[in-house]
Amino acid sequence: MTNKVLITGIAGLFGSNISRYLLMKNYIVIGVDNFSGGYRENIADGIILYDVDIKDYNLFNQIVKKEKPDYILHFAAYAAEGLSHYIRNHNYSNNLVATSNVINAAINYDVKKIIFTSSMAVYGEKYNPPFTEQMIPMPIDPYGIAKYASELDLLQAKEHFGLDYSIIRPHNVIGKYQNIWDKYRNVIGIWIRQMLDGQPLTIYGDGLQKRAFSDIYYYCEPIEKLLYDFGGEIYNLGSDYNITIKEAMNIFRKCALNFGYNTEVVFLEERREAKYAYSSQEKAKSMLGFNDNTDLEKIISEMIEWAIKQPKRTVKKMKYEIYKNIYSYWKEEL
Repeated sequence: MTNKVLITGIAGLFGSNISRYLLMKNYIVIGVDNFSGGYRENIADGIILYDVDIKDYNLFNQIVKKEKPDYILHFAAYAAEGLSHYIRNHNYSNNLVATSNVINAAINYDVKKIIFTSSMAVYGEKYNPPFTEQMIPMPIDPYGIAKYASELDLLQAKEHFGLDYSIIRPHNVIGKYQNIWDKYRNVIGIWIRQMLDGQPLTIYGDGLQKRAFSDIYYYCEPIEKLLYDFGGEIYNLGSDYNITIKEAMNIFRKCALNFGYNTEVVFLEERREAKYAYSSQEKAKSMLGFNDNTDLEKIISEMIEWAIKQPKRTVKKMKYEIYKNIYSYWKEEL
């Protein structure tokens, strides 16, 4: 019997890539997206698509009731950590309230399991990296708070209703179908958009922040494994290779030059963020057989090649809810 998987955020980086993998494995895939951060062109043929905002409690419940998915992959979110301080209502509505709607529907209609995409942002800056799953989360921004609250809500749903779940905490995932028209998040995507628009490439602060970038390709197999096993477990997923943002910029500029783009760099006001943030994947390696072999130069080149073929799109601008202490490079938009 073919399993049905419902994916929220089907048009985003995770949804568009994982759905293609599952289709190749002969799953029935139902996709839900409101296209606020993804595009219809990202969606593969063969997906049962619903243009619905999961914040709409009744509509989302109707979909789950009708389709009766075996599993839900909950990828829908608005992942802008630094910006989340200034869009608190938007952040909690999209990342916490929306998740509660998914959990309710899963309980009401006997979904076997939810796979929830949390974030490395839950760790904050209290601990020295690499972060491990045993560390008690101490997020420093509303985005990380929303993700950690959702993790706790899933724990309670399992204990009270028996809803099974597994959680992944990815970090700095990149690949084709990423939204490069959102100026607030996804540094590689931002650089690609700036490159194509003939703008200088931007770095916040001194560029010595350390991150580990990982190719979405290596997430597909472990996420499928989580459908059937490892209930109640949390896993970091990502690359073990951490570099500074300046080093990542050097790799990016090399790739850009191969496509004929000679880019300049500007350094902007530092923002509050964890200076060094990357995780240990040892738990995922030992239990899931996770093996990240990200070639950063290769995946950036693939992203640039894909982006060059995309239509010109409007750059996303958010309506701020708080203007106090806003960074100078966002204040210019007011």
